[in-house]
Amino acid sequence: MGRAYQNRKESIAKTATAKSRVYSKYGREIYVVAKSGGSDPDTNISLRGLIDRARKDQVPAHVIANALDKAAGVGGEDYSPARYEGFGPGNCMVIIECLTDNPNRTFGDVRNCFTKCKAKIGAPGTTAHMFDHCAIFSFAGDDEDVVLEALMEADVDVTDVEVESGVVTVFAPHTEYANTKQALLAAFPNIEFETDEIQFVAQNSMDIPEDDVPMMEKFLDMLEDCDDVQRVYHNARF
Repeated sequence: MGRAYQNRKESIAKTATAKSRVYSKYGREIYVVAKSGGSDPDTNISLRGLIDRARKDQVPAHVIANALDKAAGVGGEDYSPARYEGFGPGNCMVIIECLTDNPNRTFGDVRNCFTKCKAKIGAPGTTAHMFDHCAIFSFAGDDEDVVLEALMEADVDVTDVEVESGVVTVFAPHTEYANTKQALLAAFPNIEFETDEIQFVAQNSMDIPEDDVPMMEKFLDMLEDCDDVQRVYHNARF
């Protein structure tokens, strides 16, 4: 299918403040995933993938351990997911995923980013229909037929398998995340995932006008500075 997907990683941090923000985002997400599915990575496959990703992004072990300890204990923060949609600079489509303990504060912060960047926040469903909610796995390899056969034998509902520059990328519905990962691990015991997560993938990308690029960069930077924002997806190409 030749679809491109964007994985905007918060981990590209150059300052202590930025790194601290990244650690906080990971700590919050680990806490929520562990709280909902159990704090044992051996039995919570989503948690295992998240911890692996955090380690690759150089999140300190104590940040991961603290989040797991909080999840295993009683009380603690009460975060809930929130998703916002709208149109960014150049009229591109945007989806913003958050974890929040104060929805009113989070909505105000996100709306402020839209307002200051001449963008427009919309109602739920405004842009989500133009994105696919996918489980995505990528790893070193060059034979998509072997991978596809292994997944079909495991009765996994796969959307697409692509090979490019020695990297295999598997796309599956987000509901098939656990089944897909387990099938890949069973078929290829020594596999090392470069990508292992659930993302929103734009069905179509669009070039935004050159004049809108600086505002788009400002928009993304402002969203990344919001403590409650976990991930930002868009279909802009610039």
